[in-house]
Amino acid sequence: MAKGEGAESGSAAGLLPTGILQAGERPVQVKESKKKNQLSICNKLCYAVGGTPYQVTGCALGFFLQIYLLDVAQVDPFSASIILFVGRAWDAITDPLVGFCISKSPWTRLGRLMPWIIFSTPLAIIAYFLIWFVPDFQQGQTLWYLLFYCLFETLVTCFHVPYSALTMFISTEQSERDSATAYRMTVEVLGTVLGTAIQGQIVGQAHTPCVQDANASTVALEGVNRTQSATSLRETQNAYLLAAGVIASIYVICAVILTLGVREQREPYETQQAKPMPFFRGLRLVMSHGPYIKLIAGFLFTSLAFMFSATVTIPIWQWFLTRFGKKMAVYIGISSAVPFLILVALMESNLIVTYVVAVAAGVSVAAAFLLPWSMLPDVIDDFHLKQPHIHGTEPIFFSFYVFFTKFASGVSLGISTLSLDFTGYQTRGCSQPARVKFTLKMLVTMAPIVLILIGLLLFKLYPIDEEKRRQNKKALQGLREEASSSGCSDTDSTELARIL
Repeated sequence: MAKGEGAESGSAAGLLPTGILQAGERPVQVKESKKKNQLSICNKLCYAVGGTPYQVTGCALGFFLQIYLLDVAQVDPFSASIILFVGRAWDAITDPLVGFCISKSPWTRLGRLMPWIIFSTPLAIIAYFLIWFVPDFQQGQTLWYLLFYCLFETLVTCFHVPYSALTMFISTEQSERDSATAYRMTVEVLGTVLGTAIQGQIVGQAHTPCVQDANASTVALEGVNRTQSATSLRETQNAYLLAAGVIASIYVICAVILTLGVREQREPYETQQAKPMPFFRGLRLVMSHGPYIKLIAGFLFTSLAFMFSATVTIPIWQWFLTRFGKKMAVYIGISSAVPFLILVALMESNLIVTYVVAVAAGVSVAAAFLLPWSMLPDVIDDFHLKQPHIHGTEPIFFSFYVFFTKFASGVSLGISTLSLDFTGYQTRGCSQPARVKFTLKMLVTMAPIVLILIGLLLFKLYPIDEEKRRQNKKALQGLREEASSSGCSDTDSTELARIL
């Protein structure tokens, strides 16, 4: 009888999975999980390419839409300022709205974020193309541009907010996310250069005659229109449409690469949550999280200061923040532009000085591009540790951060356009009054300096230094291992019961 019981026991043991019998092998499973979260260079590049559409279209609109509305569509400066400000304000409002919708979205075979990216792309392309189309009717042009500008900003938000939140779902390893963010920022900076180059080169081939005498601009403009302006203006309009078609093609190609090359991953402990958290409760928790508020407040002011681009210094800043910490990189990187902005304000126009300032601004903007997107995942990790049972808040964090950056951009565009109107900007004038030149000089020098100083003072309150970040990393790793172990135990117990 004893022999029979022993034989039965041995037979049952032979049927059990080795994971149940050998608990000591679970550290191996943890190592395999870490290896699984390692991203290849191809994955990082595909993820980085996904940031190009937002930067290419945003740069083209940021640099050329104001000129297009004033000189090509011939919208008056006040109406142009309304279009730019309302469009950017609406763009900012849509970020939390899209974040709310994403937080309510279920997980699908493609993930929770990828469907938004896929289905918003074709509609965004149509709206973007219509922004650069001049309708035949004069009455209602302002409404035309406002409508399609707001529509495009809504659709590109449906692309950019889930793409930004995707940072938290490509890997659970902080180092891998930071590395992928560095790849992304490098490609996005290149995207700003690409957007400016494509739009500038294509549009620059068309010639739009200007008015020589700014004081008689109305009479002169009528004379130019009667003789040579009609044909030349039509060529310029066609050039803008051609540039829009090229940029739209880049948008589609990058969206396809992102969709095919990146796999969205779900946090192990998130699957244990019984039901999703209400959006407004999540919003209240996010907005009461101190590190997040201090981070967005600091970058809100510094993002108002820069509208230039940088390329080669992104990898340098990635090394610097790894070596000396992200908070130190913020102070050194962003403040490095201040002396050169002072130089621009004090000196007369000089080509060499312009090149020097452009290089210095590129170095500083590289830090401004990389650091906020590298620090935001640290803030979310800190929130997860303080609220371990609250999940699905990543879209809220990213959408409201994008909201504040777009708000800053909208304020800068609205103020600059209104300033041109108040100081007497002459539409299509070959020269501008001295007060217009002085206003522009103040907007690109003294205003950024003041905003940078305010932003750096706010960063003194940011609490997550390198020591705190390392502690959070260890605590999160323990939380993931505990969740994985609990999941394995539940699965093993179910399988054991079924076999026995």
